Amino acid sequence: MSDAPSPHGAGASEFTLSITAQPDDIDELGHVNNAVWVSWIQDLATTHWNAVAPQDAIDRYIWVVTRHEIDYRGNIGVGDSVTGRTWISDPPKGARFWRNASFTGADGKIKVVAKTNWAIVERASGRPVRVPAALSALFLPD
Repeated sequence: MSDAPSPHGAGASEFTLSITAQPDDIDELGHVNNAVWVSWIQDLATTHWNAVAPQDAIDRYIWVVTRHEIDYRGNIGVGDSVTGRTWISDPPKGARFWRNASFTGADGKIKVVAKTNWAIVERASGRPVRVPAALSALFLPD
């Protein structure tokens, strides 16, 4: 699916991941299926989390999506690649925060942009909890 992930900047408020469309990603119209883009949005977010968060936080918490807002501006076909970029621009509110994502093709054009709302859940209890300040600081811009 992807090349090595790349956190950017101080902390890791911005994160990129290269993704290449595989034959199973393609729909009847010959381009990446909308459901695959949603999967890539989730993959981008979880890879960012796993690359930046300390292991004890990864073991203690899991993130769940509560809302997706997606704009499809273009598409790619099998063998084409995009660079997925994600960032968190605003502090969390309670258990939730908004994550931004964009996917840019080799032609330099944005193919998909998204804003997704995520909630942090404590694995042991299965309940949402307030995002710990130390964790949010790892993902917010300086």
